[in-house]
Amino acid sequence: MNWEATLAPYRQVVEELKVKLKGMRSQFEHEKRHSPIEFITGRVKPVASILEKAERRKIPIEKLEKEMQDIAGVRVVCQFVDDIYTVVDMIHLRRDMRVVAEKDYISHKKDSGYRSYHIIVEYPVETIDGMKIILAEIQVRTLAMNFWATNEHSLNYKYQGSIPKEIKERLQRAAEAAFKLDEEMSKIKNEVQEAQRIFHRK
Repeated sequence: MNWEATLAPYRQVVEELKVKLKGMRSQFEHEKRHSPIEFITGRVKPVASILEKAERRKIPIEKLEKEMQDIAGVRVVCQFVDDIYTVVDMIHLRRDMRVVAEKDYISHKKDSGYRSYHIIVEYPVETIDGMKIILAEIQVRTLAMNFWATNEHSLNYKYQGSIPKEIKERLQRAAEAAFKLDEEMSKIKNEVQEAQRIFHRK
């Protein structure tokens, strides 16, 4: 398989989604309104990770485009939990992509403690061979959830998915602490936003 050619449209999708989501953030800033988006990152899954996941999920290579939904991935990081659902609603309203699946791991966290909102979209991309519909995953989470998930991902990589029991328990406690932080911050959200407006006016 020519991976460079196969993954080129996915790279295009990631770049276009980042531009569009950053555009949404800029519109809020121009209107002097609180932006639900703090920052955006994106990546195309490395070939080794694609092959490893395909083997784990028993996905034939010729069915990757249809059955692997996160080859193109974009992450939207928010300040507050409420902001996550604002971003989700805004994505639903867009006409340049179509939501085909979603999982709310905030209301229903994973056993590990992982929290995030996952949206799978179909995104039409123009290539030299014509229009191509690409599946992409958009993850929406708070800064605290992102901090936890980044560290959990590193530990999973180090221990190849078998994190020792003691570390796993500490991770679960850390996940609860991160969510408690989000809850407490949500209670003073209005105060924080007012302080940010005063700061920006100066």
